Amino acid sequence: MAIIKNIRNFSIIAHIDHGKSTLADRLLEYTGAITDREKKDQVLDDMDLERERGITIKSHAVQMDYEFEGEKYKLNLIDTPGHVDFSYEVSRAIAACEGALLVVDAAQGIQAQTISNLYLALENDLEIIPVLNKVDLPSAKPLEVTDEIVDLIGCDPEDVIWASAKTGEGIDKIVEAIIKRIPAPEGDPEAPLRALIFDSVYNPYRGVEVYFRVFDGKIKKGQKVKFVATDRSYNADEVGFLKLKQQPAESIGTGDVGYLISGIKDAREVKVGDTITDAETPTDKPIEGFEDVKPMVFAGIYPVETDEYEELRNAMEKLQLNDASLTFEPESSAALGFGFRAGFLGMLHLEIIQERLEREFGMNVITTVPNVSYHAYTRKNPDKPIIVNNPSELPDPSKLDRVEEPYIKASIITKSDFIGPIMTLALEKRGEIKNQVYLTQDRVELTFDMPLAEIVFDFYDRLKTVSKGYASFDYHPIGMRKSKLVKVDILLNGQPVDALSALVHADNAYSIGKKMVSKLRQLIPRQQFDIPVQAAIGAKIIARETIKALRKDVTAKCYGGDISRKRKLLEKQKKGKKRMRQVGNVQIPQSAFMAVLKLND
Repeated sequence: MAIIKNIRNFSIIAHIDHGKSTLADRLLEYTGAITDREKKDQVLDDMDLERERGITIKSHAVQMDYEFEGEKYKLNLIDTPGHVDFSYEVSRAIAACEGALLVVDAAQGIQAQTISNLYLALENDLEIIPVLNKVDLPSAKPLEVTDEIVDLIGCDPEDVIWASAKTGEGIDKIVEAIIKRIPAPEGDPEAPLRALIFDSVYNPYRGVEVYFRVFDGKIKKGQKVKFVATDRSYNADEVGFLKLKQQPAESIGTGDVGYLISGIKDAREVKVGDTITDAETPTDKPIEGFEDVKPMVFAGIYPVETDEYEELRNAMEKLQLNDASLTFEPESSAALGFGFRAGFLGMLHLEIIQERLEREFGMNVITTVPNVSYHAYTRKNPDKPIIVNNPSELPDPSKLDRVEEPYIKASIITKSDFIGPIMTLALEKRGEIKNQVYLTQDRVELTFDMPLAEIVFDFYDRLKTVSKGYASFDYHPIGMRKSKLVKVDILLNGQPVDALSALVHADNAYSIGKKMVSKLRQLIPRQQFDIPVQAAIGAKIIARETIKALRKDVTAKCYGGDISRKRKLLEKQKKGKKRMRQVGNVQIPQSAFMAVLKLND
């Protein structure tokens, strides 16, 4: 057992693509945690999707043993994802640490995500070690970026470690700084057990593996433990340390990070952010500071084959185990059958969940247009809200009294150069500016009240575009407000497709309808007959496009002769097309559902 004063718990925070996973690889090599045989790029990113996209989706934890100046140290790296959609995972990992490496790309400088993750770390009183990565790049501006870091966190220029995770330069200084600068964990080994769950993964053979960090007391093999939030007790069948492979141990002491296996089969029993304590002598102060996940985007997920509904449910439950930020409930659609309405953190999260369902579980799914929950009130019952999660649930307009939609207070931190474009974007999205505060000479915080529905489509992507990646965005709900909303239906060949209908503000209905039909015209494959694609509000058609039929050249065999022969063949073809159109069924590709999200491209 390492003594508490020789344990260091730290995480790495950085903007996406600033070299976090590569730095983790170098640290593992330098401390001898991996052998030459186990070496590969992005060791901790074990999901194919992570390796392909070069992003960390799931946070990981790994323990490294290192001897420094004659003493043995235990370094626990709790890795965090870099993309903004996964800020929940970042918050859990940060709460389990005493220090953080702030990695900044020497070529790109400080970016939005660096700042928002840094604030998260400072809120948790973490010791920050600034690391300037990629100093070996020809385009690197180390002196300039060092000044930016000094301005941001108020450290001395000498405190900034220059490094290159690719070449291994500066890794020794980083390890030394982790040992010297990051404080040892504080805690009382004699107090009742108090441990924080910061992650959980699902193992098909052993059930849920819970990753935790002990704050007080210790957790022993065979001990009966209780999860405070769910108020359930379990036997600790196996506890151990998180080396590159799990290493079982008799007990995990104060300040350390480990895993617990107790045969839990149901994902919902493990709440990330929960406190583990002893079932006999529970602690009276559970660990604070964890918030529930805030889904930003809701979308329907349906199996392509309707009889795969139960398999989809199992797959979603297993994914929820690996991803605490996914929420879902059953729903049904006339066009697509039975499925689920799921809540996601953002558009990237939605894409990743969809890809993981296809890859890891072999599920073919269709994702509908994302939206939010509304409250509708009828004239008959003007005080009782009808909760509308799906546009098809909206009551008939003739019976409708009013519709309320959720509003949020959005705060955007950006460089002052981008105030104009960001304000234009926010006003276009029906935002009302409430405040504007200069944090430093060139960094400003803008506060808006805006409808949640406007940020789920493409707000995030467009905010990043207009601010060149320099804006960080956060929000919290401020309740429901009355709004002038209408339901835009999409009709294909005269049949409404409920999965494509959307609730939009009356002022934007015409332009959104027009964009949707022209986008669908490009994406839906041509059939043997003309397909009208229409956008309608109630019975009124507001936009239309036609997908032209594929035509066989029936007049090819006529050469010369009277024109009436050609005309007769064309008339015959026309009748056949008309008959086909009456019975024809139009298949909508998945890309059509997804494309409606990117209407501004």
